[in-house]
Amino acid sequence: MKPFVPFLLLPVVAIALATGRPASAADIDTQHTRIGFTLKTRWGQVLRGRFPRHEGRIEVLDDGRKRVSLRMATGDIEIVGHPSYTAITRGDGFFEADRFPEIEFVSEPYVHQLVVDGGKLGGELRIRDVRRRETFVIERAGCARPGLDCDVIANGSVRRRDYGVDRWMFAVSDVVRFQLRLRLREAVE
Repeated sequence: MKPFVPFLLLPVVAIALATGRPASAADIDTQHTRIGFTLKTRWGQVLRGRFPRHEGRIEVLDDGRKRVSLRMATGDIEIVGHPSYTAITRGDGFFEADRFPEIEFVSEPYVHQLVVDGGKLGGELRIRDVRRRETFVIERAGCARPGLDCDVIANGSVRRRDYGVDRWMFAVSDVVRFQLRLRLREAVE
């Protein structure tokens, strides 16, 4: 897979920054990272989705800032408890997993303090080969080493139609709200 979604990468970046280690990169811990989203139907039902298969990396740049990249597999997207919505989400008019197997996010460079204090993280999100700048919000850390001792939590919203994901607009809202709870693997020195 290729790198992906900003909100997913934000926590990874936060973790790498929090470690204070001179490592050039850190991988996200795919076993303990959770990437989810919610959609609403026109009838008020909230659909909870998740990306069970993803990967990401936080890179330390020469100037000490970090950049996160994240990739999520569209063929494994799941709408929890709703197999029919899961099939629709993977199919034509939504993510078209056969043609576009992943979503990618690459953040703008950021400083470590962002994952400690919280704040906005921008970057480029690619869905169905459409690239757009998006901004996600990282929550204030609940520990001294975010990403290692506690989750880095990032939230953000995107509009489906901005990426050509425009099927079922009469039944499912345009706005998709993401939440990422990211963990990093300990850097190997």
